[in-house]
Amino acid sequence: MANSVSMSQSIAGRYAQAVFDIVKEDGGLDALARQTEDLGTALHDSADLHSLISSPLYTRDDQARAIGAVAQKMGLSPVLSNTLQLMARNRRLFVLPQLVRQLQDRIAVERGEVTADVTSAVALTGEQQARLRDTLALKSGKIVKLNTRVDETLIGGMIVKLGSQMIDSSIRSKLASLQNAMKEVG
Repeated sequence: MANSVSMSQSIAGRYAQAVFDIVKEDGGLDALARQTEDLGTALHDSADLHSLISSPLYTRDDQARAIGAVAQKMGLSPVLSNTLQLMARNRRLFVLPQLVRQLQDRIAVERGEVTADVTSAVALTGEQQARLRDTLALKSGKIVKLNTRVDETLIGGMIVKLGSQMIDSSIRSKLASLQNAMKEVG
């Protein structure tokens, strides 16, 4: 399993690097960032698209026609559209989720951005997100984008993951620490 994951990453990496290099040279990184985000959302939201890229029941031609229609409907750039067509002809559409992630990573590095995953007990207001983004930007020295989600089991507080660092200020973790300390005492 690990071997197939690394192979998929490798395949996706080659396509991602080619698309990134061509688009960067043409000065279209902003458009590529939007299109990559849209493509990622479509992959997440559409069971039909996920089936198209992963099912062996579709022929190369079926996949090429379908992904071409998707690319046209989404208004994807010729570079990205042609890459998806090539992937379909080479039976490589199964790596599309990895391609999206790798393109997003390359664009973020080029822009000096980093993404912070934030899990909070309640939804953060716009002002709270802005303050958190500013604080993390000062700490990291980079532009910070937030991926937020709500997990009510935290009771209160939040968990922030920025790169390899994790800050857990949730009530749940504080209660767990207190419980462990109490076990040690008696």
